[in-house]
Order: sequence, then structure tokens, then C-alpha cells
Amino acid sequence: MSELSFEQMLEESLKTIHTGEVVEGTVIDVKEDEIVLNIGYKADGIVSRNEYTNTPGVDLRTVVSVGDQMSAKVVKVNDGEGQVLLSYKKLLSEQGSKRLEEAFENKEVLKATVTQVLDGGLTVMVDETRVFIPASLVSDTYEKDLSKYKGTEVEFVITEFNPKKRRIIGDCKQLLVAKKAKLTEEFFAKLQVNDVFTGTVKNVTDFGAFIDLGGVDGLLHISEMSWGRIENPKKLYKTGDTVRVFVKEINGDKIALSTKFEDENPWAGAEEKFAVGNIVTGKVARMADFGAFVELENGIDALLHVSQIAREHVDKPSDVLKIGQEVTAKVVDLNLEEKKISISIKATLPPEVKEEEQEENAQDAE
Repeated sequence: MSELSFEQMLEESLKTIHTGEVVEGTVIDVKEDEIVLNIGYKADGIVSRNEYTNTPGVDLRTVVSVGDQMSAKVVKVNDGEGQVLLSYKKLLSEQGSKRLEEAFENKEVLKATVTQVLDGGLTVMVDETRVFIPASLVSDTYEKDLSKYKGTEVEFVITEFNPKKRRIIGDCKQLLVAKKAKLTEEFFAKLQVNDVFTGTVKNVTDFGAFIDLGGVDGLLHISEMSWGRIENPKKLYKTGDTVRVFVKEINGDKIALSTKFEDENPWAGAEEKFAVGNIVTGKVARMADFGAFVELENGIDALLHVSQIAREHVDKPSDVLKIGQEVTAKVVDLNLEEKKISISIKATLPPEVKEEEQEENAQDAE
């Protein structure tokens, strides 16, 4: 039996490795773009920055220290310079793929940070494994601009898992829908008529505004926006405004809202303030061919019919009146049930003296 040299015995004592094998080693040197591992082999293992992570520009000295233990996958037993080329990210990717497969089968909810925003959706990484979330599955509402998600953490479930085709699809939408449904159920369980909320205007239409009450929307109809007449809700509210409302009616999952709080009702005491015969003052708010509407108080308008503007014939109110003009008139009709008031300027004028009476008065004066 021949004697072996020390070098031969040392070489035989070292383990053998193969491409694709997972090895564990100790970090013996770290550079900005390279990690050197002692893997118990005749050559050291090298993990380049590109084989450590998919994140560009990472300084490896900030993530690994000499003496750390780490595992990696053998890419090449000899990289051409007598060293073993290793990949840490491939090991993580395989582990991540297995993790995602289990999450897919178990319908597990995952969390990850958005690493990339694309035209068609978002990319997140789970242990160096790429998951794509299509734009249609990012939110339960249409998202025109996805850039706000960059760098944020999102929750999702895996709805499609096909690593061979590199197709792993995540879905945030179904979680948001389920969460909103639960919150809505809890909200309606407690909701009662006359409950008061400070909500946020979510959308304004020609017929009203949708108000976010805290995850649940209610409709503030144009007729419930003011005690007075509102021509266009868009002139009164805009998206993002806060508004104090109360629940007027609950019909299934529909909530009717109102800002017409009874303690702020301008018609309270109207029977005395605007009794027939009272003299009132107001400003012309708007005009029609048949007359002008005069605002007596905030929320209370009175009709000044074209025939009641002057003794002389008036074709249309705009011939003698202007928007914002202050007028004094007499209340000639009050209908509290329909909340209608009619006024007359003509009724405030002194009685008209007839021509014969003027002649008699002139003769008496002589």
C-alpha cells in the first residue's frame, strides 16, 4: 500500500460537490459585489451580486458579514478560475416557489412589497420568486395610476401557480371585496335612522352626491342638500369635501342621507314670520318668465309673480329686476304644508288715485 502525500490526503478528505447541489458555508470575505464562502471543498465558493439578489445596486457588505453561515446552490463546480460559482437567489427562488405552491393550495393570504409597477399590473417578490398582480386584480375599484403602490406592502392570494411557464398570479381584489363585505355587514348591523355622520364626498352627480361614511356609501339627494332650492349639486360640493349628514332612510343596502337637520329648519316659526300681510325684505335669487324667486332667509324663497312686480304691465321680471337686487314686498299667500310663499311689491304701493279724484283734489286746492 503506497503512502499518500499530505496534499492527496487533504484532497480526499474534502467533500465532492455537483452542479445543482445545495451547499452550506461560512463567509470568509465580503466585497461590494461578491461574497466568498468556505464550503469545505478544495475551492472556495463565490456568490456574485447578480446571484445574490434581483435587486440592483445592493452593497453586499450591508447584508452579509464575515463569519455568517449561509446556504447556496452550485451553479458551476469550476467557474474557469478554479472557484465554485454559487447562487443564493436561485436557492431562495426554489424555496419561494415551494412556499407559493403551498400558499396556492391552502389559499393562504400573503404579504409582500411591490418591487415594480408595470403598465399591466404590479410585481412583488416572495423569496426572490416573482409574483404578478394584474391591474384588474390590484383593487376592488378601477385604478388609473398604479405608481402609488411602488414600495408599499400589499396582501394577496395566489390564484394561478404555473412555475414552468413562469406564471404565478396574485389577487388583491378578492381580499378587499371580502373585507369590505364584512365591514359593510357589521356597519349595517349597527346602523339606525337618524344616526349622524361626518362623511367625505366621494362622487357628485346631477341628482346628488355619494358620501363615504367610513367604508360604506350613502346618497345625499339634491332635494336633501338644503332647505332651499339647489340647481346643481356640483356647485355646492366637490369630491373630497367633508359634510355632516344624518341617515334619513335605510332600504336594504341603500342609505338615504340628508343635511336638513330639524333644529336648523328655517321654516320653524315661519307661520309668524311670514304671515299673510307681513312686510318682508329679500334678494332676487333667480328669475323665470312667470316671476322672480326672492330669498327671504337662507333656505326660504318666495315667489314674486310677474303680475305683482309693479302696477304697470311687466313682460318679464328681468326687464325691471336684477339678480341680487334687494326688494321689499308684502306676503300675500303662505302654504306651510307645501312650503310656498307668495309676495307682492305691488301690494306695498299706496292706493292708486284715479284721474277724476286728481281733478277734484286740484279744484279743492284752488
